Amino acid sequence: MHQDHRALGLAPLSTVARTSVSGAIDIAQGKPVQPVTLVRPHAAARAARFFVEKFPGRSMYAVKANPSPELIQILWDNGITHFDVASIAEVRLVARTLPDATLCFMHPVKAEEAIAEAYFTHGVRTFSLDSLDELEKIMRATRSAADLTLCVRLRVSSEHSKLSLASKFGVAPHEAKPLLFAARQAADALGICFHVGSQAMTPEAYADAMERVRAAIVDAAVTVDVIDVGGGFPSSYPDMAPPPLERYFETIHRAFESLPISYSAELWAEPGRALCAEYSSVVVRVEKRRGNELYINDGAYGALFDAAHIGWRFPVTLLREPQSTVRDHPFSFYGPTCDDLDHMAGPFLLPADVQAGDYVEIGMLGAYGSAMRTAFNGFGSDETVIVEDEPMVSLYTEVEREAASNVVKL
Repeated sequence: MHQDHRALGLAPLSTVARTSVSGAIDIAQGKPVQPVTLVRPHAAARAARFFVEKFPGRSMYAVKANPSPELIQILWDNGITHFDVASIAEVRLVARTLPDATLCFMHPVKAEEAIAEAYFTHGVRTFSLDSLDELEKIMRATRSAADLTLCVRLRVSSEHSKLSLASKFGVAPHEAKPLLFAARQAADALGICFHVGSQAMTPEAYADAMERVRAAIVDAAVTVDVIDVGGGFPSSYPDMAPPPLERYFETIHRAFESLPISYSAELWAEPGRALCAEYSSVVVRVEKRRGNELYINDGAYGALFDAAHIGWRFPVTLLREPQSTVRDHPFSFYGPTCDDLDHMAGPFLLPADVQAGDYVEIGMLGAYGSAMRTAFNGFGSDETVIVEDEPMVSLYTEVEREAASNVVKL
């Protein structure tokens, strides 16, 4: 049996096999001609439970990381009730998938029509902003509603993160006073939000940002009801092994407790990558080998956008039985399109005897891999299969094993 869905109402239909298989090697043995996306519902469920149980506040999923309705449902089933939506298409998607979910429109620059639809049709009450113009737009679109939570986005440093988000959005802390004061007058609840950048490699990113929040609050002398630390929570990739997430949570909690805010203030976060990176991977076929270059049937215009355009390295494994005993060798990838930009430099470490006709699993593509796909040049595949094995890398399996080992057996 198969299930069809349409992500955001825009992407082509995906076909998700309801029957699970044990792992990627089973897919490779079927010799698929097109790439096959593997999804691991148990990995997403585990990540959701981790944030719900351990983050000292409210965790809301950043839908942009992966807008799959199946994934959104899994996160809801495991305790994620709030969703960070950045467009009216995401608002509609989550509202349609989860009618009881709480939606927060956290893009700081929105179309006035999108704000109005979100408020009047979908019940959105939380909006972010980083300018007086946006505040005026929100008030016009909602007809000066009295039940708004308005989150002023501060610009903070991305120096501790692999991908910067410091230039496009956010008001400088020393310029935030008039905006915070005006938002306070208009809002039922006033929040401050920020984003330290994607894949923050140290908890100090959040500590430093919280100091900027403190300075802005003191300067504006306003009562703040919500502190939203945004996203940036990391996953593990080759040469990018972050500290345990608990250390991030402890640092954030300490900083939050020391802020001059309302006694009943809430702490929020917007994890995206950390909730979905381990959810999926892709099985690709090697179509040609040219020295240290492998031509594969997915690439920059498919699930490997980040590998091509920002040099992201993903874990890879050769799917062959019996397994190769040849030492690993660094390879680069070319995708299937006619475009020279369809190149992923890597290096990706695979056995040196990899050849055309072999299958390779590329892991940790649950975050942004599925979301960035196109059908450029006529290439792409919507085939998706549920698998039961573990992701290649996980920040959560060790925690799960430790929890199991602490259970007292009588």
